[in-house]
Amino acid sequence: MALARIARANLRRSGGGLGSYASSKEIFYDRAYTPICSVPSLVNSKANGKFSYIPGIKEQKYIKFSIRGIAGTPHYQFSSNTERIMDESDSEMENEEPRYAGLEATKQSEKPRVVVLGTGWAACRFLKGLDTRIYDVVCISPRNHMVFTPLLASTCVGTLEFRSVAEPVSQIQDALAKNPNSYFYLASCTRIDTDKHEIYCEAVNNGGLPHEPYQFKVAYDKLVIASGAEPLTFGIKGVKEHGFFLREVNHAQEIRKRLLLNLMLSENPGISEEEKKRILHCVVIGGGPTGVEFSGELSDFIMSDVRERYSHVKDYVHVTLIEANEILSSFDVSLRQYATKHLTKSGVHLMRGVVKEVHSKKLVLSDGTDVPYGILVWSTGVGPSQFVKSLNLPKSPGGRVGVDEYLRVPSVEDVFALGDCAGFLEQTGRPVLPALAQVAEREGKYLVELFNKLGKENGAKAFSAKDIPFGDPFVYKHLGSMASVGRYKALVDLRQSKDAKGLSLAGFVSWFIWRSAYLTRVISWRNRFYVAVNWATTLFFGRDNSRIG
Repeated sequence: MALARIARANLRRSGGGLGSYASSKEIFYDRAYTPICSVPSLVNSKANGKFSYIPGIKEQKYIKFSIRGIAGTPHYQFSSNTERIMDESDSEMENEEPRYAGLEATKQSEKPRVVVLGTGWAACRFLKGLDTRIYDVVCISPRNHMVFTPLLASTCVGTLEFRSVAEPVSQIQDALAKNPNSYFYLASCTRIDTDKHEIYCEAVNNGGLPHEPYQFKVAYDKLVIASGAEPLTFGIKGVKEHGFFLREVNHAQEIRKRLLLNLMLSENPGISEEEKKRILHCVVIGGGPTGVEFSGELSDFIMSDVRERYSHVKDYVHVTLIEANEILSSFDVSLRQYATKHLTKSGVHLMRGVVKEVHSKKLVLSDGTDVPYGILVWSTGVGPSQFVKSLNLPKSPGGRVGVDEYLRVPSVEDVFALGDCAGFLEQTGRPVLPALAQVAEREGKYLVELFNKLGKENGAKAFSAKDIPFGDPFVYKHLGSMASVGRYKALVDLRQSKDAKGLSLAGFVSWFIWRSAYLTRVISWRNRFYVAVNWATTLFFGRDNSRIG
């Protein structure tokens, strides 16, 4: 492109030759060579035995770097006129926007395109119910599956296998695999242009694409942002480097590998008593449902499997749960007390404190206490991701994408947000909902019903839903909370809010309700079968302690 511009500019001007090769005496060779670039084709004139031509960028590169045997570099002499033209051309190229491959805007004769960012609870519930007779759908996410997070803690110790909690997104919405204009892209969204109705993405980097980072764009008629949230670290030094989170299947895999590795390494000869205690000390930060359930699963694993299969080091294994306030603070007081007594009885040491910093083998609390550890699991809630923070969209209290009562981003056209990345704007008068699976699922169900309604009323295309009434706004009603605490015990709190009255249960019956409820909530019959078989296998044969990878 720069070459063509310079050629045209040169033909319009009468400045003579733009440049010339230096004479052969000015170039030094240490041996004979064969040039690998062809003679330039843009030859202007022949003067003083020198051919004047316009050097292209690639030709210059070849001459400078690609000719074997050159001890010096060919020298070009440019007039001031030439330099000015090249500067103008370079300036034009710098100001040009990069061109991206991708999906262009839909034509009037084509189905409207819905683009969904994410494969979490909200996104997958939306995808599952979307009427693909009305819409083409494009899903973009760095993972190709949904994670059934309530059972993720069970996979860390082998109660369940990892595939039991992962559901491929193409099985949730088969149009992504079958329909000619619907796609799943393994990528992350980096930028949204709401004026052009386009998003810009970067494919997952694995070294196999023509060039990386591999970027592309997708035009949308409707955009649904459901990209989720990131674990909160509160800026504490060392958490990301040394701690494990529990949000994804690969997080659970890493925890399981480290746990089994530490058990096996601790049996090696020459390991001191103090070092064995450190290696086999599992510390959990955060007393919410995830932290409590993981601690319960871990205590089950220690009491049922470690004592039998790692008898040489069984007395060194212990679990500590650290929480700044009370564990399970959203549950009824009686259930919190029950959980505290049961976990303590199961061997979990409950400690109250605030983490100041984390090192590779110990963490330091705000009161100066050192806590050595062999594995650290961080579960202190979630907050807005870097992607959400970078968006030029209104924000709700807490930094999420701000939405109105219809889950619509009010300041732009055809953009909606839901799940952990979205929150009600302050002017709606509604509180920001907690980052729970049931909240995200209910939002996904509401929004897909709204989209199907808009599609039937010719409001699916871009800028076409302005005058269509949306109907009833989204209303969330809490269905209750559940948490397993290990040893066939669980908590069930059916109150609609923290201060309301309602049924609260604890014990074996609650554990049976907990398992039954989650078994029915697993998305596919295939995974329900996997979960039931895994539970039965663990009951009769114990957990698998093979360390693979």
